[in-house]
Formats: sequence, structure tokens, C-alpha cells
Amino acid sequence: MKVLISGGGTGGHIYPGLAIAKGLEDKFDNTDILFVGTEKGLESDIIPKEGYDLKTITVEGLPRKISLKLFKSFLKTGLGILESRSIIKSFKPDIVIGTGGYVCGPVVLTASLRKIPTLIHEQNAYPGITNRLLARFVDKVALSNGDAKKYFHSEEKTILTGNPVRLEILKKTKKEALKELGINGDKKLILVFGGSRGAESINRSVIELYDKIKDLDLQLLHITGKKGYESVIQKAESMGIKGVEVGDIIIKPYLYNMSAALAVADLVISRAGATGLAEITACGIPAILIPYPYASENHQEYNARSLENNGAAKVILDNELTGKKLYDLVSTLFQDENKLLIMSRASKNLGKPEALDNLVKIIRNLTM
Repeated sequence: MKVLISGGGTGGHIYPGLAIAKGLEDKFDNTDILFVGTEKGLESDIIPKEGYDLKTITVEGLPRKISLKLFKSFLKTGLGILESRSIIKSFKPDIVIGTGGYVCGPVVLTASLRKIPTLIHEQNAYPGITNRLLARFVDKVALSNGDAKKYFHSEEKTILTGNPVRLEILKKTKKEALKELGINGDKKLILVFGGSRGAESINRSVIELYDKIKDLDLQLLHITGKKGYESVIQKAESMGIKGVEVGDIIIKPYLYNMSAALAVADLVISRAGATGLAEITACGIPAILIPYPYASENHQEYNARSLENNGAAKVILDNELTGKKLYDLVSTLFQDENKLLIMSRASKNLGKPEALDNLVKIIRNLTM
């Protein structure tokens, strides 16, 4: 089977594509995968490191206002369609899959017009404009969040699959994770991360928790992002906190072993990107979510509110976030473990560890 996967810009569009690729390779012999992205997106770094071929096209997002930039974007989109046509003609895929981001627009549209089976996967509770436009042309629309269904007009096309989660996250045991990370298994742990690039506002507020962690008898694993690491370390040292790789407060710029961190976490403090939330709910972890305020079409707040409305998370808006507000909420949750247990169960109920199998089944049906 020859599969072309297009999506990019952010990790939230890239990692579902990678999960699908690995799932197909696991299920089918002689699977040939090709990714299509842009040179500027994170995919240009991530995809080759994962061992897959990546072709790039010329395209950029359409601005919301009429301007010279809009005209240039249309020209680049036209060029992207021509480049997509060339790639598709050469590769001859059995199916084309779009996982979001404006790069998948020309690719999936071109495939659809050439009568090649097409599938798009929408990760967010509020769909991006590219997927809303493509939905008119594709064969199937896979949704991660049921709240997104109302934005797509064809019920026959839409299927609630969930967001595919990396297999290592589903398989990691707490015992293995404690050993790998050197974490004390007798204390509860808060995991903090702000996405692949970190989050300055979250870092700033979490620093105010440092001197209160011991009072709550908790551990904190704070993943700052590479950009914010040095400033966080300097602040920690000014507070007398040293040896940040061990102890009750562990500070890291980035953690490649996120499967272990999620396996030991009793509470997550994070942004509300779809991929991160899929991993959190697959593991059944309660969360405090601070949506990124500049996400396109405010989709992170839609994601966060979906979890909150189902009892799996508490939401603090970025412009309302303070160290005191965060501490008060953390303190309240850990003082009543029954609240955390209820949130954990709600999170687990929202998780869809079967998402990858669901997507593989759709792909198999479309290519038969």
C-alpha cells in the first residue's frame, strides 16, 4: 500500500500523521509512506528524524483580511497545487491523508480531484479552516473530538475516531517510568509542560509553586521548553533550589521520554493542544489547562472547555493566570483526593486508546 500523508506547521498536526504511518506499517506488509509538508514547518525537522521521506511544497495560510498578502497567498496556493500534482503523479498513492495545517489543502484537494481516496483527520474541538473547506471534497472526515461534528455538514462522511496516541505512551507502566526517571514513588507528582516550544506565562506562574511544593508534600516535574530553561534555572537558583535533576523539583528544558512522565503524573498543568490532550486522556490524568491565547481560531480554548465540561480538567485563561491562582487550585485538588479521582475517571472516559485502530480500519476500507 502506498500512502501519502500531509500535515504540518505544529506538532499537533505532525504527530497524528506519524502515529498513522507507524500503525499502517504495523498492520500491513510492504507499506510505502511519503509525507508532504513545507520547508518552514516543524515537519522539515521531525519527519526525516523519524525515518520517513518528506517532499515539500510552496504554500502559506490565507490571511483573514483582503490585502496584497492575500493575493500572494493565492498565488502560492496555486503553485502548491501544481507541485502537489507532480508529487502525486510520481508517487501514485493508494490513499492521501491530511492531518491538518494549511499545507494539506493543496495536496488533499489535488488527490480528491484525481479520484484518489482521501481522508482528513481533525484533532480539535473547533476545526481549522483548511479541514472545513476540504470536508466538501474528501471521502471521510475522522474526528478526535465529538464537539467538532457540528461544524461538518455531512454526517455520512464524519466518524469519531479519537486522536491516535503513540504506542509507547499506552504501554508504559508506572513501575518502569519511576525507574527511568528516578522519581520517588511515595509522593504524588505534578507534570508541567507548555508544548514543544514551552510557555513563558506557565513557567512564570509555576516558579511561584517551587517554595510551596514541600508544604504540599508533592513532587514537580517542570518541562520549561528550551527557550525558557535558562531563565527558569536562574530564578530557581536565586530561590536556593539547586540540583534540579533530582529531588522534589525537577526542571528540564525538554523531555524525550514523555511516555514515562505521563505514566507517573497525578496531575498535569499544560496548554490545550489536541495531541497533548489525547495523550493525557488516554492515560486518565486530571489536568489544569491554560489554553494558548493566540492559537488559530482560539481552538485551544474549545479543546480545554470540552474537557472541563466533561469533568476531566479545570481551565485557567492565560490572561487570568497567576502563581497564587495556580497554587490555590493545585492545593484544593490535592487536599481532596476524591476530586482528583473523579477527574481521573472522567479523563479516562474521554480517552480513546483505540483511535489508531479506528483510523487504520477506515484506511483499509477506503483502499479495498
